Amino acid sequence: MFKRVSGRVVTLLPVIIVQIALIYLLFSFLAPFTNYIVGALSLVAVVLSIIIISKQDVVTYKMAWLFFILIFPIIGSVAYIVVGNKKTGKKLKNSIDKAKADMNYYFPESPYVWNAVPKNRELRAYETLAFAWRMTGMQTYKCGDAKYYPVGDEMLPDLLADLENAKEFLFIEYFIIEEGKFLNSMVDILERKVKEGVDVRVMYDDFGSLPTYSRKSAKMLAKKGIKVVQFNPIKYLTLKINNRDHRKMTIIDGKIAYSGGVNIADEYINEKVVHGHWKDIAFRVDGDSVINYTYMFAEFWNAFSDEKIPEKFLPSKCDDKGENGYIYTYYDSPVHENNVCNTLHIEFLSQATKYIWFYTPYLMLDASLNDALIRAARRGVDVRIIVPGIPDKKLVYRVSRSYYGPLLENGVRIFEYTPGFVHAKAMVCDDGIASIGTSNLDFRSLFLHFECNSIFANCSIVDDLKKDFEETLQKCRERKLDDGLPGTKYGVAEALLRLISPLM
Repeated sequence: MFKRVSGRVVTLLPVIIVQIALIYLLFSFLAPFTNYIVGALSLVAVVLSIIIISKQDVVTYKMAWLFFILIFPIIGSVAYIVVGNKKTGKKLKNSIDKAKADMNYYFPESPYVWNAVPKNRELRAYETLAFAWRMTGMQTYKCGDAKYYPVGDEMLPDLLADLENAKEFLFIEYFIIEEGKFLNSMVDILERKVKEGVDVRVMYDDFGSLPTYSRKSAKMLAKKGIKVVQFNPIKYLTLKINNRDHRKMTIIDGKIAYSGGVNIADEYINEKVVHGHWKDIAFRVDGDSVINYTYMFAEFWNAFSDEKIPEKFLPSKCDDKGENGYIYTYYDSPVHENNVCNTLHIEFLSQATKYIWFYTPYLMLDASLNDALIRAARRGVDVRIIVPGIPDKKLVYRVSRSYYGPLLENGVRIFEYTPGFVHAKAMVCDDGIASIGTSNLDFRSLFLHFECNSIFANCSIVDDLKKDFEETLQKCRERKLDDGLPGTKYGVAEALLRLISPLM
């Protein structure tokens, strides 16, 4: 890992040195005007503060940046312009929008465009998914066969078998890929598939894979005939560095899709022990369930690659033969007018009547989602959250615990997975609705990253997820207000940690 990171640093170092030198020369030239510059930048800080206050944005996110700019006017203003302002992702959005327009595709029509549950039975859920459809344009389809994997270890054999059976194309997109048993076993198959004439494309996030995968390795994939794209590559100090592709999916011939929290690295299949036992989840779907995944991948690929995906690979009709409930798959974007993941979590919390349970590796909530959790618990809904017992990032873990106090005080139950790290991201509600995908309950996932999730209604996966949740609870330690754990008491330290959490 050190070699990969150091190699990238060496590559970027000349560019960074040139940028620093230019900044130094600029400030040297402007040194006689320091007082005027400081005054101007202070004015900029005031103007930025007014803009932030007036923006229609997440309150907690705005408060964090206002605090930072208040304490460090100059540094805070520059930091907000570089990484805090969501307009920094506009270039990415423009590329995606252009790809969509050039593809000139349309989603195969489904009689279940809005209603993932019959309107006359579940009006509130119907309204929620109608709202989601208007936010994203993604359609709801009948779900075919669906298989749930409580750990990545169980997913890998099925995934490899499906890769072996590919006839036309393989689309693979992940936040992290890393050399090891998982990736190597896939690459062996992908190389053979290319020789058989299968179109194989791999997209990964350049920043997410920075410590795990080198550009030299990516070039080796290309030499094998595998088309490779690095999402939002780190070439220099760029304003859009904060917007990452956190999505995870494999699409096989447009007939089978895998998704969930699992990245392509050995800890996700517990081949390598990192932070204890790695608890993650994934799922496999087929039939019309795959339509949205195929289009999501095609949008991104065509936006950032010159080797466009042939239109023949895009589904043009809906079979509508699934008999396993309904599936609504969508992706969230940092430049969406509505924060779709966050909004849907709040929606389902507002309509839960019996229980609503969550998996998340990180717990850093904006005020609206935090309040929705508390309101549901006060209403008598059984609200539970499973989080890691062993952290992957100690500071983030400490910040997550700073949210415990107010939640516990209001009846939300929090469980820490004692065998190790939980990387699963899911929700199950009232035996009828489940959501599984890539979005954590933290600011990065909910407001800054590209994410993808699937909502299952009246599907077998709902029962599978609930059963897994119940079994996982047996391996957890429930946190209480009086157990003396840092974070369960809400004090000054916890308040400060929560204040800075949107900036992490």
